Amino acid sequence: ESPAVSVIVPVYKAEKYLRKCVDSILAQTFRDFEVLLVDDGSPDKSGEICDEYAGKDPRVRVFHKENGGVSSARQCGLDNARGEYTIHADPDDWVEPNMLEELYAKAKAEDADMVICDYYVNDSRGQRYVRQQPSALDHETVLCELFQQLHGSCCNKLVRRACYRTYEVRFPLEFSFCEDVYVNTSLLKNEICVAYLPKAFYHYEQEVNNESIVRKNNIRSYEQDAKQLATFGDLLQGVSCSGEAMSSLSLAVVMRAIYRSSYTSREFRVLYGQYKDAVFSKKNLSLKERCLLTLSFHGFYGIVRRLIVLYSRIRNI
Repeated sequence: ESPAVSVIVPVYKAEKYLRKCVDSILAQTFRDFEVLLVDDGSPDKSGEICDEYAGKDPRVRVFHKENGGVSSARQCGLDNARGEYTIHADPDDWVEPNMLEELYAKAKAEDADMVICDYYVNDSRGQRYVRQQPSALDHETVLCELFQQLHGSCCNKLVRRACYRTYEVRFPLEFSFCEDVYVNTSLLKNEICVAYLPKAFYHYEQEVNNESIVRKNNIRSYEQDAKQLATFGDLLQGVSCSGEAMSSLSLAVVMRAIYRSSYTSREFRVLYGQYKDAVFSKKNLSLKERCLLTLSFHGFYGIVRRLIVLYSRIRNI
């Protein structure tokens, strides 16, 4: 009735790689867990695959819902989870067989509300190990470092489920990206106990899913980005590193806009110009971020892409 861990998987157009993800979860050395597959109105055979697994393994529970986006799918899983702890996995990724055993053991040993671990990045260049050790484990330091060297994902963090209820934290349904950063920020604004496990279990596949939301390019997506940035501003009120955090988020949004090739029409250019002005109004932008904004606004795509690649490499050294 009440397993130790609930693994939540939001599913949308994932028929090509869903089996690899679910198989890796079901192969865990730890046995006391459940898997919640949330079919977010997927138009392909993903829902059928989910039902197939539920028919074979009693640990798998399936929820079919109308398409509402990744936040609504994650929240659906969270609302129906029964585990003491929860963790998320995306359907195009996969995990090591000892992930739940080691994360849960660490959580129980330190009575932690959140356990952070390292992770792998898998792409055409191979596999890379990404270290995620905070400089300190107090909740304020970890919160600030979510916008610096730490990944904001829910997939490398085991979280005590009661924390979501105690601190009234829910996934923001209006968000199309960074919903995990928002939720982890909301949790870390409170005095929760954080632990770190210096091991990697999660494999983040970067070049599998062409249906990713970050690849979508339309006016509505830019309007959503602007609203999300404002929502983060409200959430970060009173946080000591709010200026640095907003600068980091602003840069992330600009990089995302460039990636989606925002200059495909005059309409995009006008909207992006307005957006750029709004971001520039932030007082805490660094010289690096202002340079990136200026270059992107004036259409120097090649230079910007090279700067982004260089910036990413420097951050991961």
